[in-house]
Amino acid sequence: MVNSIVKAYLVAYNAAQAVGWLVVLSKLGQSYVDTGDFNHAFVAAGNLVRALQLAAFLEFLHASFGLVRSGALTSLMQWGGRTHVLLAVIAKLPEAQVLPSVFIVFTAWSISEVIRYPQYALSSLGACPRWLVWLRQLYSGIFGQLLPFTYDKFVLGLLIAYPFLFVILFLHMFKQRRSKLSVRSSANRRTSKGKGKRRD
Repeated sequence: MVNSIVKAYLVAYNAAQAVGWLVVLSKLGQSYVDTGDFNHAFVAAGNLVRALQLAAFLEFLHASFGLVRSGALTSLMQWGGRTHVLLAVIAKLPEAQVLPSVFIVFTAWSISEVIRYPQYALSSLGACPRWLVWLRQLYSGIFGQLLPFTYDKFVLGLLIAYPFLFVILFLHMFKQRRSKLSVRSSANRRTSKGKGKRRD
């Protein structure tokens, strides 16, 4: 009984995520059709991407409670890396939100997720077709042919390097913040001096 409930829950969760990312992909396509450029991806799909990514924290809990075979730490690090890029960088920097790179990132995430989640859902039912498994492993095959390491090893290396990359990114953002605050402070001082002169 418990196994049936867990299986039904996992199928429902993965199906909902698959539908959500398919909607994101359609919103990105419609945004390009409507505007003719790649600069409106965040406006078109940013809120839905944030909701889906926050909901993906459940995957860490799934792994932690043994509902799936994935490692809990790996799930948390993958979720944390993507969430940091989304919430701490893209969502916080208006100038970044209008870059074509956001369209590319959202499209890449959407394509990978509309393959990954259906594969998980159908695997839970024991009915996953081979072509979907092939699509799921496509990146590993490409990396194996073009580079002297697999995609899994690439992801592992990226996760190991991420703390160092995070420090570099954080220091860069802190430097930008300090620069903007100093500009505002100088502008306020000039405004105050101007008001003082007018009073005289």
